[in-house]
Amino acid sequence: MSNQRTSYRVPRAHGPRVVAIGGGHGLSNMLRGLKAYTENLSAIVTVADDGGGSGMLRQDLGMPPPGDIRNCLEALANTEPLMRELMHYRFTDGSLAGQSFGNLFLAALNGISPTFDAAVERMSQVLAITGRVLPVTTADVQLEAEFENGASVVGESKIFYCKKKEDCRITRVRLLPEHPRALPAALAAIREADMLVLGPGSLYTSIIPNLLVDGIVDAIRQSDALKVYVANVMTQEGETEGYTAADHIQAIFQHSAEGLFQLCLANSSPIPKGVAARYAEEGAELLQCDQDRCAALGVELVRRPVATVENGYVRHHPGHLARELILLHAERSVRIAGSTFDYRDDTYRVE
Repeated sequence: MSNQRTSYRVPRAHGPRVVAIGGGHGLSNMLRGLKAYTENLSAIVTVADDGGGSGMLRQDLGMPPPGDIRNCLEALANTEPLMRELMHYRFTDGSLAGQSFGNLFLAALNGISPTFDAAVERMSQVLAITGRVLPVTTADVQLEAEFENGASVVGESKIFYCKKKEDCRITRVRLLPEHPRALPAALAAIREADMLVLGPGSLYTSIIPNLLVDGIVDAIRQSDALKVYVANVMTQEGETEGYTAADHIQAIFQHSAEGLFQLCLANSSPIPKGVAARYAEEGAELLQCDQDRCAALGVELVRRPVATVENGYVRHHPGHLARELILLHAERSVRIAGSTFDYRDDTYRVE
């Protein structure tokens, strides 16, 4: 082969098959960035939420909570600005005050569909999304948390307040009923993935609940995909105060299996002092990356500049996070001799 360097652009249609597992705003935020690199996206989303507008619809209609699903659908949508605005709209008055139109739309589709996952698929078609959004299970599940002092509480929305009251760490969470059946499409997506991404998101209420669904952990363990845990940038008030990166990893392994993943992507960007001080008032801080402890758990800690500050809140930057994940996949998974991935112009370069 000549020494001349050649390159070719990788169309999104031929991008890696990425499966992201989690919930909350962290997952949807990451999906916004990933869809710029690949169309082969699957989001597997927790359905343990019981608070806010989702909780109201769950209680009133007996359906799985739509909120986290809707956020992911919106993140992957390719619609006109008016439709996006409509999906985001929240009612301000009357009995619907605080409720999202997107939640109501998904609830209506659920009413005319044979199953909840069929309703999600229909909404995906309406919004012309990139990829797929899959509830991890369609079972009616509640989340229970147990604390170091022996106290426990049932209900995802109650865990924050209970932890603040008990002032001790969470030792275990579980689903009620235990071991619900995973959506077959979710298991298939994991089996077919090139890269599996856990997080970012709330440790005990967004990430771990997915791993408690029957079949999910086994599918992840059997997969040959690159497996990456995206650590949160900050610790979370009412959930992970005082936790390090290794504490997060250890909690995931305790609820799933040792060595479930071998890579942890953490932030290296500094946080402005004023923003850090405001978080400190709430008992939250920049996540400490204890590399030696992570290594002892069999996990390589990779630090990259993936954080940003938005309206005074620390968030993962969608574009930066997606770029680093795709770059990690290219570095660790591409097996073309002499090839590299140049994220600056989204091309594989082959020498």
